[in-house]
Amino acid sequence: MSVLRPMNKLPGLNKATILLVGTEDALLQQLADAMLQEDCASNLQVHIAKFLPLPPNGSHPRIDLIVFLINLHSKYSFQTVEESLCHVDARFFLGKLCFLTTGAGRESRCSVHRSTVTKLAQTYRSPLLFCDLEVGRFRASMAQRLVRMLQICAGHVRGVSALNLLPLLRSSESPAPEEEDL
Repeated sequence: MSVLRPMNKLPGLNKATILLVGTEDALLQQLADAMLQEDCASNLQVHIAKFLPLPPNGSHPRIDLIVFLINLHSKYSFQTVEESLCHVDARFFLGKLCFLTTGAGRESRCSVHRSTVTKLAQTYRSPLLFCDLEVGRFRASMAQRLVRMLQICAGHVRGVSALNLLPLLRSSESPAPEEEDL
């Protein structure tokens, strides 16, 4: 399933397209909706897919940022992300890809350990973000953060590139326990 939704149709705005990939349809849709509610100087588009590669039918937009959602309560979620990674162009690993995990706050119910996801992010040298997407205020905060990252990755923030994001987001890989859901 994939959905392409423009935020606004103002002429002259630069497009910025994010691809959210994961098996958690409801959480991805809620995150997409939260992102589309954010103020954005770009023509924001959100594309949702359960896995990669995208179906060959039709043309696909230029993707500026890929976010892989991993639910720590689902081994299937993690496995799907792992399998999808082999279909990602190497250029995305230069700051235009990140991993987003949900469910870290309820560690006793996790099927996938945080260290496993951390190793995956380190292997691909990509940022790892933690957020409990089921909580509205955390989801809104993450949506705001992803919109800002997307604008940078799309080249719409003067003087900052996707490569500049990598060192800034490295600290997100090991959040303090009380910060893991922010």
